[in-house]
Amino acid sequence: MNDPSPIDWAQWTPGIHATLMFIVRDGRILLIEKKRGHGAGKINGPGGKIDPGETPLESVIRETQEELLITPVDPVELGELHFHMSDMPHIICHVYRAEDFTGNPTETDEAVPVWFPFADIPYDRMWEDDRYWLPLLLEGRSFEGKFSFDGDRMLSRQIVEKD
Repeated sequence: MNDPSPIDWAQWTPGIHATLMFIVRDGRILLIEKKRGHGAGKINGPGGKIDPGETPLESVIRETQEELLITPVDPVELGELHFHMSDMPHIICHVYRAEDFTGNPTETDEAVPVWFPFADIPYDRMWEDDRYWLPLLLEGRSFEGKFSFDGDRMLSRQIVEKD
């Protein structure tokens, strides 16, 4: 998959710093159907923009609390995603995994919680890049991804597994 105008990732800078949380338990993953904002209608993990003065970990916990009314227990950062976007500021996203949480996943104004078995993850309703790195997260492996998008269409991808 080649981007017609390659990105100089060494000079690339994000305009948005964000997080994503994926809770996995008993061969299932807790995802959300996003109700508003960037990616509305898509299936994803809870997350969002990092607020000023907030660490990525603080942000991913706050966002999960706001979107699902649960608190992830002992989240671990497994990935970093860089998104070169044609129609909005570029995004760097810190991706976390947790195997437990407190509270009950609850629908909010932002999201509907949905559990999926690993074998039935609805990649056709997710961002196009997810199918390339989410399996690494499910296996507990660390990764870095760099993606170029024109609107919703992925133009290029690079994924590196980390030690």
